Amino acid sequence: MSMFCYQCQEATKGVACTVVGTCGKKEDLCHLQDLTMYVLKGISIYTTLARKQGIEINDSVNKVVFDGLFMTITNANFDNERFVNFIKDALKVRDEVRESFVNAGGKLPEELHDSAIWTGETEEEFEAKNEDVSVLATENEDIRSLRELVTYGVKGMAAYVEHAYNLGHEKEEIHVFIQRALASTTDDSLSVDDLVGLTLETGKYGVEAMQLLDNANTSSYGNPVATKVNIGVGDKPGILISGHDLRDIEDLLIQTEGKGVDVYTHCEMLPAHAYPAFKKYKHFIGNYGNAWWQQKEEFTAFQGPILFTTNCIVPPSKSSTYADKVFTTGAAGYPGSKHIPDREKGGRKDFSEIIELAKTCPPPKEIETGEINGGFAHNQVIELADKVVDAVKSGAIKKFFVMAGCDGRQNKRNYYTDFASKLPQDTVILTAGCAKFRYNKLALGDIGGIPRVLDAGQCNDSYSLVKIALALKEVFGLDDLNDLPIAYNIAWYEQKAVIVLLALLHLGVKNIKLGPTLPAFLSPNVANVLIENFGISGIGEVEEDMENLLRA
Repeated sequence: MSMFCYQCQEATKGVACTVVGTCGKKEDLCHLQDLTMYVLKGISIYTTLARKQGIEINDSVNKVVFDGLFMTITNANFDNERFVNFIKDALKVRDEVRESFVNAGGKLPEELHDSAIWTGETEEEFEAKNEDVSVLATENEDIRSLRELVTYGVKGMAAYVEHAYNLGHEKEEIHVFIQRALASTTDDSLSVDDLVGLTLETGKYGVEAMQLLDNANTSSYGNPVATKVNIGVGDKPGILISGHDLRDIEDLLIQTEGKGVDVYTHCEMLPAHAYPAFKKYKHFIGNYGNAWWQQKEEFTAFQGPILFTTNCIVPPSKSSTYADKVFTTGAAGYPGSKHIPDREKGGRKDFSEIIELAKTCPPPKEIETGEINGGFAHNQVIELADKVVDAVKSGAIKKFFVMAGCDGRQNKRNYYTDFASKLPQDTVILTAGCAKFRYNKLALGDIGGIPRVLDAGQCNDSYSLVKIALALKEVFGLDDLNDLPIAYNIAWYEQKAVIVLLALLHLGVKNIKLGPTLPAFLSPNVANVLIENFGISGIGEVEEDMENLLRA
């Protein structure tokens, strides 16, 4: 096979992409991403050794690690050249860390993993390394499964760490863990039990990473408030901003003010409308479109430039009328698209080229009208706690359903629309992530003024759902989260959903339904561990699943 990738839910035939990725990445890009991970593991071996001997690691090294991890997330970066240059730079960083370690009196082990010593300079040498760095280089299926589960969790964690970093928030312990976890995936002495323990520890630090980002977002922009978001259009040219990075949207809003250009959010940027700091911008019009996978049709209709701040990029078709209007920044990248460089310390990214292009474009075509609810993060819902508790005690609310996570292309995901639409009127959906686009425009009504869909925000805002559950647990005087009238029916797609799942497992949440398919990277034995210890199960038929979850 020319490649092997099974890190996302759309792995071909539920096994792996072995010719070309469902996401659109080709085999050469897959090999470069695998090699990127290999070099990051080499760096992490040295940083972990150094820290054990009390040697400090430069902040710039931490950034290389989480930048590289984020670039390899599904649909984030398709630019081979960016990866080639990154690998060259990362190899230099790895060797500099090694040299600093030795110069500080550190003693190297007699045997080092190949990722810590291999070197190459050309793209041909990088390609030749493919067989050694492939996922399949780990022959034992269960060890491979657990190593990849940890790796994908760490990738998702790195995305949250990078967003927090961009807002000036860091936590050294998280960097330490990420690098220790990467180094551990090269350690052949670790048993299955050791790796299971590391997997749950990954969930622990996932909670800390989400908490870090929550603090970064709310201290920078205020706590989200209940907000009705416009889904129609204005009469001015627009810029569509996609992805997850709130610092980028702040920079864009400041630079577009008074320029005759409107700003619209796309997909996971929708929750930005609920932050008080962004409400002052009159040209911040609303949200355009739906989940990421529908972007080809919707970007064509938008007519203006599109800025990707992170994943999720769907490669434009050759006949696309918008490909020359796509810009990327941060971890995102696409060949032929203009990449906006990182901001200088204390400065802002320069979005002037995007703004000037927008001025030459017609306004967006209207594809829908109306409003959708947002802004129900933990602070807003906890403010409604008395109302919510009274509704539960009176029987007006019988059950909460956490339907957070990701959306995707497969027809089987219609399950989530059907599930939401058929839920009894005395139930409330708690959601976060782009999975909500399967049901957030349905007329599901409210219960005594409480919307039946409470949208906490982006995928990383799943932390809000945890805080809401913990607050309800305290209010009701319960000892166990699992005693709450909350059921979990979660959709996943990529690695940020993996860290959310591991975080929930760390917190002790059980009986999660996960779909539309269980991860291909779970070996039968590892899947059984999750089933037996945590009650994880796949989805089935809507009516049967609903009956079981309502009864539980």
